[in-house]
Amino acid sequence: MKYLLSADEASEKQMDWGSLTWFTSAAQGNSDSLTTGLCILKAREGNPRHYHPNCDEVLHVLEGTIMHSFGDDEFPMGPGDTINIPREVVHNARNTGQTEARLFICFSSSDRQTIEV
Repeated sequence: MKYLLSADEASEKQMDWGSLTWFTSAAQGNSDSLTTGLCILKAREGNPRHYHPNCDEVLHVLEGTIMHSFGDDEFPMGPGDTINIPREVVHNARNTGQTEARLFICFSSSDRQTIEV
């Protein structure tokens, strides 16, 4: 197994609402137990509501302000705030600011699954 991932090996996926960059996962070849990455939300954009059937997620706000939905609830979050999302809880993040939001994300599976609702 590979233990070091150089910056140029990270896998980035562009989306209409921002991007996802993956640092650790089975697909990256450097973990058999978790997935880590960086989610960037464009100003006033959000990712679709979704859930993860096979893993928990921890989301930590590095920069920006977001509104995070969690089931039927919503929580305003800013730099330094962290939310733990158990598997199968429907959620999403929406950038409420005028600049991009940067979120560190971690999942309790190296092969995270996502289902949009």
